Amino acid sequence: MGVRGKLVLVCILGVLICSSNLFMFSEAVWLNLPASGTKCVSEEIHSNVVVLADYVVVSDDHSHVPTISVKVTSPYGDNLHHKENVTHGQFAFTTHETGNYLACFWLDGHIGGSGDVSVSIDWKTGIAAKDWDSVARKEKIEGVELELRKLEGAVEAIHENLLYLKTREAEMRTVSELTNSRVALFSIMSLGVCIAVSALQVWHLKHYFQKKKLI
Repeated sequence: MGVRGKLVLVCILGVLICSSNLFMFSEAVWLNLPASGTKCVSEEIHSNVVVLADYVVVSDDHSHVPTISVKVTSPYGDNLHHKENVTHGQFAFTTHETGNYLACFWLDGHIGGSGDVSVSIDWKTGIAAKDWDSVARKEKIEGVELELRKLEGAVEAIHENLLYLKTREAEMRTVSELTNSRVALFSIMSLGVCIAVSALQVWHLKHYFQKKKLI
């Protein structure tokens, strides 16, 4: 293989690696917790998706790290994770229904001092939540082959998202067509009522004038 061929191969591998990293859906979130009350973060996720999140308390007062409570619920209110009096932790689950998954954090008791208390959340979904190191050890792959596996996972995730969007589009189209048909029916009914009322008024006026011998 010549120098030009090697350069082309390196460029292709670079594109594949960048593409696989691009579709690693991971989000780092910071929440400033009030002294009283709850702060929540949510994400709309469709079914059969792996979710993995790590959280840790970060306080300005390094001599005392306050504890927090954490509760994660599904779109239907099912409890997926609940911990109290912790400074860090992790939750992982596979979604069973489509909708908003909610993670709420609040401080345990009264926190003295003026220092701010924050929670760092590393929220991962889909292929970003997959343990690729374990996959590499189990299947004895590394380097370019591992990056190709990541890219394959990214392509599958994109395909699933496209199917999900297609399904949502079909549902929205059905709702829109049903709404349009109801609006058209209501318009026809309103027009019929107006015509009937107008005809009744004309008949009543004609009958009144005839009774008064005005016509």
